[in-house]
Amino acid sequence: MQKSIRRYFALFALPTILVFAVIFIIPFILGVYLSFTEFRTVTDASWIGLGNYIKAFSNQDFINALWFTVKFTVVSVITINVLAFLLAVLLTRGARGTHVFRTVFFMPNLIGGIVLGYIWLLILNGILMKFDVTLTFSATYGFWGLVILMNWQLIGYMMIIYIAGIQNVSKEVIEAAQIDGSTRFGILRNVTIPLVMPSITICLFLTLSNSFKLFDQNLALTAGAPSKETSMLALDIYNTFYGSVGWEGVGQAKAVVFFVLVALIALIQLAATRSKEVES
Repeated sequence: MQKSIRRYFALFALPTILVFAVIFIIPFILGVYLSFTEFRTVTDASWIGLGNYIKAFSNQDFINALWFTVKFTVVSVITINVLAFLLAVLLTRGARGTHVFRTVFFMPNLIGGIVLGYIWLLILNGILMKFDVTLTFSATYGFWGLVILMNWQLIGYMMIIYIAGIQNVSKEVIEAAQIDGSTRFGILRNVTIPLVMPSITICLFLTLSNSFKLFDQNLALTAGAPSKETSMLALDIYNTFYGSVGWEGVGQAKAVVFFVLVALIALIQLAATRSKEVES
């Protein structure tokens, strides 16, 4: 069997490798190249070196979008994971009706980003209009509107992952901790959390990457208003690439910077949380 697998591996893997190369690797390499050029289409690109990157970092809208995205990501990652973990703890106590609650909390994750954005636009504007303001009245309203939307969408998804991790904690370990006199909080802090670190790693990675890459909800909820103060990185890149003729290369440079930032932050987070898994 092993000889047959080694013999025909290349044959069966080749279609997948070709599709991956055509859809991802080649466009990615081409995109990195285009970030160093001035172009309208891929056939008329002219090399200009680091000019696009200089324009990108000299663009105040890009810096504002970067700072707004960082703030949003920090708040969203903390709130989503804390609330999802608390819900997971409550829904693994064996109370009646927990399966119904799990289903209800998970359902918002099934709604598309654009639809979700417009739903919460109507809800939040309906509330705020009682005070003669809307989400686009100031960046503060837009920021917390996005945080609420993101929490509502992802808490249920992260909760399911945390529930799976908590249910895998050995009952014998918990019983031993109870015999030793540990309180519920002590068991949660010293037993449950260390043993669900793999779930925490996954949830932190998903919330971190999804928060940084947020686009659909940002476009539907605020579209960057007022005055692009609530534009996140993905929306700013979109507006740069398609909003101004001659700025396609700058938009591509921003996209490359965006990719590097997300990759670095995700790798650092994975390394940090996986080291805790080893210690536990």
